[in-house]
Amino acid sequence: MESSIGALGIATTAEGLLNVVFDAREEHASQAVERLTRRLGTGPAAAGAARDPLAEAESQLGAYFDGRLRAFTVPLDWSLTGGFNRRVLRALAAHVPYGTVVGYQDLAHRVGDPGAARAVGTAMGANPLPVVVPCHRVIESGGGLGGFGGGLEVKRALLALEGVLPEPLF
Repeated sequence: MESSIGALGIATTAEGLLNVVFDAREEHASQAVERLTRRLGTGPAAAGAARDPLAEAESQLGAYFDGRLRAFTVPLDWSLTGGFNRRVLRALAAHVPYGTVVGYQDLAHRVGDPGAARAVGTAMGANPLPVVVPCHRVIESGGGLGGFGGGLEVKRALLALEGVLPEPLF
């Protein structure tokens, strides 16, 4: 789907939204589909179930980028993550709302592992559901942006969309 931050690739299963991929131009989209096919052991299927998770995810992402949605309700398929990473991502999704930020160290404390700020950063980098599981809302304790899999300009754009940062002047 097209968005204000570029083309996004969206993959769903019957469980829900499985993966969001930045920069989903044709060559990147094909690579993402190949990776998911290898990982899941099955390829893309046609939509058409009574509840179409792909249409639901696309609709909610569109509403988010249009400024009409502040909290995603699309069901999530967590099967591409596990262990510590899953705990961190679930805490992020559940407890860091639209328009707020949290530090890597603070998030480590929230999941009961105060010495794991770097591991939280690793979990953010491995997030299969960016934007919906808002890793863009995790920043350095000193206020720096930190890293972001979609690039720092995308992170800035998402934080500006949510009112955390001012809109770019040009």
